[in-house]
Amino acid sequence: MEILTVAIIAIALAFDCFAVSLGAGTVIKERRILSAAVMGLFFGGFQMGMALAGWAAGSWIASIIGFIDHWIAFCILAVIGVKMMYEGFIGEETPDRNYLNLTTLIILAIATSIDSLGVGLSLALLSTGTVLPALIIGITSFIFSFLGVLLGSRLAAHYGRPVEIAGGIVLVGIGIRILAGHLAS
Repeated sequence: MEILTVAIIAIALAFDCFAVSLGAGTVIKERRILSAAVMGLFFGGFQMGMALAGWAAGSWIASIIGFIDHWIAFCILAVIGVKMMYEGFIGEETPDRNYLNLTTLIILAIATSIDSLGVGLSLALLSTGTVLPALIIGITSFIFSFLGVLLGSRLAAHYGRPVEIAGGIVLVGIGIRILAGHLAS
């Protein structure tokens, strides 16, 4: 597979990571660089890992979760997005709004990397190598996630709660887009 094609696929997969990171960045007030790096590592690592898993498992894993993967991603993103909107509207500072705890990071990373599983499956069906494409996917998602957290944090510092509400809307919108895309196909 051509490197340009892989780069375009990697960018397309990284958009969800960017949007989720942007939303999460709206509530990150301290250690922004570290937080951006952690989120980037999780999102990039899961994107790369899911591409490799899809390639390794072939059609077997897609047949197991393929009929519900879009519902899983939608539910996760919708719940977190609605929670962000609610907290943005009520304006309360709650100590449990830590989007960098391990459980939340894993859940968000899975939700944003399910499409990468399909890409890995496609690589297997095309009988193409997957290590380099998976690495490019992971690095691209890391960069987009890193920048998303920093941008979200910066916007929130300047504009406050409306940005947090917008971040929640973006997460719900991504969930709806994922769901609609899979239901339409």
